Amino acid sequence: MWWIILVVILIFLIVYVVSVYNGLVVLRNNVKNQYSQIDVELKRRFDLVPNLVKIVKGYAKHEKDTFKEVVKARNIYANANSMGEQLKANEELSDAVNKLFALAESYPELKSNENFMKLQNELSEIEQRIVYARGFYNDSVLKLNNKIEMFPSNIIASMLGFKKHDYFEANSNERENVNVEL
Repeated sequence: MWWIILVVILIFLIVYVVSVYNGLVVLRNNVKNQYSQIDVELKRRFDLVPNLVKIVKGYAKHEKDTFKEVVKARNIYANANSMGEQLKANEELSDAVNKLFALAESYPELKSNENFMKLQNELSEIEQRIVYARGFYNDSVLKLNNKIEMFPSNIIASMLGFKKHDYFEANSNERENVNVEL
């Protein structure tokens, strides 16, 4: 009789461990998928930036520092190897593109250029998709991190080498108050 109870308990434990493991794998893969979705939008933005720079350069030939910053940030992103490096490079590219748009404010004839407006609108849409994808990514990270930290799944997660992931967070410039002048 006690052998039957022991076998049932052992089977229950095995099923539980397999179930927790599979759940962790699904959550980890979901995090990777959501990060990939962000990467798709970042790549789209990455490809769009040179066209935007080219148009702005035609109007603002003497603003070389801004263009150099944009190109440098784009190259840093292209050479980023880890998720952390990509996150940092993404912030730098966002800052550089914002400076490019600020520069465009100084050139009214540029703001009326159809190609510039089209690229600016496209970039704005991409930025909105990036924000949306970041939200989904952070939700996926939350679910995975919760599962990794909560008892008793935390025991299995640590035994099987599951690690917490980092959230996408706003950089210091994005946390500052927006200055609106009318």
